[in-house]
Formats: sequence, C-alpha cells, structure tokens
Amino acid sequence: MAAKVRKTDYLPGYYPGRYTDAVLMAEEYVRRWEKSVIAKNSSPASSFELPPTICFSRKIGSGALEIAEILGQRILHRVADRMIIEQIANTADLSKKTVRHFDERYPGKLFEAGTYLFAEKSFVMSAYVKQLFSTVYALAEAEPTIFVGRGAHLILPRGSVLAIRIICSNDRRVARLADILKISKKEAATKLDEIDREQRDFFKKTFAKKDAASDEFDLVINCDHIRKPRWAASIVEKAFAEKFTAAVKQAAPAPLSGI
Repeated sequence: MAAKVRKTDYLPGYYPGRYTDAVLMAEEYVRRWEKSVIAKNSSPASSFELPPTICFSRKIGSGALEIAEILGQRILHRVADRMIIEQIANTADLSKKTVRHFDERYPGKLFEAGTYLFAEKSFVMSAYVKQLFSTVYALAEAEPTIFVGRGAHLILPRGSVLAIRIICSNDRRVARLADILKISKKEAATKLDEIDREQRDFFKKTFAKKDAASDEFDLVINCDHIRKPRWAASIVEKAFAEKFTAAVKQAAPAPLSGI
C-alpha cells in the first residue's frame, strides 16, 4: 500500500503533487535489475563497472527530491529516494537477492567498500549495512540512477559519482514543512528536530559520521539563494555533463511503465 501523509506525518522527500508507491517502485526496480543481471552474466565478473551516478545528500526538508525528479526527467535517469532504497533493503526477499548477487558475482566488493569507508580492517558489517550497500550497488549497476539520501555518495566508488549537497536555512525548511503539512511553524520546527535527530543517528550508526563534511561533495547548493528547483536541476545537469561527458551521450533506458 502506498504511504500517505497525514497532517502530522512527514515522509522525507514528499512535496505537494508527488505520489509514489515505494513498494511498487522497489519491486519494479528489482525486476529491472534482475533483467540486467541476466544480460551481464556472460561478461566476466572482473569487469566490475558502474555507470556515472548522481547522488544527492540533503538536510531533510530542503527540497532535494523535487530537484532530483526534475533532473531525472531531463536526462532520462530514474530516481531512487530514501523510501525506495529502504523498501528494498528492509524487505527480506528483495534484499536477499541483492546481497546474494554481490556475494557471488563480486566477492569481497562490499567488504572492500566498507573497509575504505571506515578506514579499518577489523570492522564487522551489520546485516542492515550489508543490505543497504548491496541495494545501492544493485540499483547503480542496473541502469543510470539518481540517488537521494541514505548516504549513497559514501557507498559508491567516488570516481563514478557526482555528489551533490542540498542545504538551506532552518527557517526555510520550517516554512516549507509547515506549508506542506498545513501545520504551525512551531509544530514544523519540532518535527524537523525529530527528523534531524533520526538522520544524525543513522549516519553515526551506519557510516560512523557526525555530519556531512563539504569536502565529500562535488557541489553544494544553497536553496536560500538558488530558490527554484529547476535552477538547481540545471546546475547539476551541467556539472554532470561536464564531469562525465562521454557517458551522458550513451542511450538512456526506457522509463518505467504502469507506475
């Protein structure tokens, strides 16, 4: 069943006019990934390569997903947001497929990614982190994808990623959330405090990071000044084309149907 926003609820990435069934989208993305696996089975496992990927990190409530979806429509990339990533990673049948695939096809790749990220060889990758990593890799491997949230820019190889940080003032975030949920700014501020705390806990637990350092990103966009989502989308589109000139000329996949 599609997640619906009640008056006091906020699903990260939601904005007026947007409707996404995360369950159906996750299942469709996995089906498309499975088809890509079949097509690639004849190639050697040593030829591990990901297409160039755009990863958005954001302060929740800053409007990153709206920017990503405008961009995705322009360059014909699908968008995988937090809801879709979490749906795959937390659904046993779906996550087992992605984890098993990477254990078999790319032995040691997830461990290699983890040791690089945590800079230590003795760490133990939890079941959830393994599911998250394999989900992001599977989606990125299948076809050109724009990720929004869940630290995808920290998971994928840095050379294949255009990492974007979307920020804005707390006042703008509060005003935006209050408008979306039709609640007072005081209520919106309280809700954002809860969301920010959850996000900090996630990054501390998953990536051993307290915050998002600016040197993790190719580009930081402040939506207090780049106020229109289409402006930000144009900036990212240009940066992506310049960084990955050859790759963006390749044919894009067909859009999803029936969703």
